[in-house]
Amino acid sequence: MTTAPQPALGVGMIGYAFMGRAHSQAWRNARSYFDVPVEPRLVAVAGRDATAARRTADRFGWGDVETDWRRLLERDDIDVIDICTPGDTHAEIALAALEAGKHVLCEKPLANSVEEAEAMAASAEAARARGVRSMVGFTYRRVPAVAYARQLVAEGRIGQVRHVRGAYLQDWLTDPEAPLTWRLQKERAGSGALGDIGAHIVDLAQHVTGQTLTGVSALTETFVRERPVSDPSLLGTSGITGTAASNGSAARGPVTVDDAAVFVSRLSGGALATFEATRFATGRKNAIRLEVNGTRGSLAFDFEDMNVLHVFDNDAPSRDAGFTRVLVTEADHPWVAAWWPPGHVLGYEHGFTHQAVDFLTAVATGADPRPSFTDGLQVQRILSAVETSAEREGSWTPIDGARATSPVPS
Repeated sequence: MTTAPQPALGVGMIGYAFMGRAHSQAWRNARSYFDVPVEPRLVAVAGRDATAARRTADRFGWGDVETDWRRLLERDDIDVIDICTPGDTHAEIALAALEAGKHVLCEKPLANSVEEAEAMAASAEAARARGVRSMVGFTYRRVPAVAYARQLVAEGRIGQVRHVRGAYLQDWLTDPEAPLTWRLQKERAGSGALGDIGAHIVDLAQHVTGQTLTGVSALTETFVRERPVSDPSLLGTSGITGTAASNGSAARGPVTVDDAAVFVSRLSGGALATFEATRFATGRKNAIRLEVNGTRGSLAFDFEDMNVLHVFDNDAPSRDAGFTRVLVTEADHPWVAAWWPPGHVLGYEHGFTHQAVDFLTAVATGADPRPSFTDGLQVQRILSAVETSAEREGSWTPIDGARATSPVPS
């Protein structure tokens, strides 16, 4: 008996570095571990540096290399465009891909401005009517412990949400002689710690609670305002002049984004929330922390212990009270059954696989994948409000379009 070949979706990826490698492994693993309804075929990767792009292609099994991303849109063997490039390119690529009838997975943040994000969301909605799907890559949603936390909140296990605390702490910029990169240039990155990592904790807080932020009061700071230039491609940008060298640099360039952002907010259900995003938290490598306090209990998560969710049940007798450390590796936890036996923990890369699985399934079944471009636009409006508030010395700044869903106590 001959088995019919599985339907396939050809994938074209733009970008081949850190995110490109993470996404490449995800596309490969999706079909290896999950029963997805379509096979992802790694057709081509695009990047300006043909040698570097070829290196990624050969390592992960991509068929071809293109040095102009527009070529991917012209190819009939490509159905999905995966955008893994800096934020300043997201809008142009996504708009062109959707117009060409390609499904789009775009890394976060969706864009570098609200205006770009609005255009992308509108284009995605128009494309949706033609059966073209799109999703923004807030990958930490797909960590099993985070998904489990969302389930518990939705089930009412912690009651009414009162407080949310979110923090994303890194330390890779604490050295003032660390070189200038595109992530430190506003025209490339849009913002600094705020958009790069702050966007994640905003999305996680909203995703887990099922509520949205309605306004913010914020402060931002750039602690090191000038850095050495070791990348020759940055010369001539942001007013940088001079020469660059591998052992240091004769040129120094301005840092035009925030190094850290802190802000308070109110959620649509009336809860208070605090957020911190920094790349100057000495000793913290990738600490994504989320705590949710409710009337019946609390949840606490830290990505540096990503397989664990701490759960407090306020209904338990006081003699038994305390946070329970739940190892989220059981088969009935989200996504876990496809992997290993209980106690065999997952890692950073698995969230990307879950993202690929969900996206492929949605496209194949005609469902709307989440988070959508509209979700990405909503996060972009929050980032913009944070910047506006910081420019106004922390004044309260409402989020455009946000509305409370329940009365706020006076």
